[in-house]
Amino acid sequence: MNLDPDLLAIIVCPDCHGKLEAQGEELVCTGCGLAYPVRDDIPVLLVDEARRPS
Repeated sequence: MNLDPDLLAIIVCPDCHGKLEAQGEELVCTGCGLAYPVRDDIPVLLVDEARRPS
């Protein structure tokens, strides 16, 4: 995954507005734990597309 660090610093979880951290090919929210996919270096920040924590 090749995301601009400036972009990563300003985007937040659309569900709880928590900070997002890059983990593998996903962005994981530190607040609610939702994992958002990154496809072709573009974050898909849709709650319906997020993986729920187990």
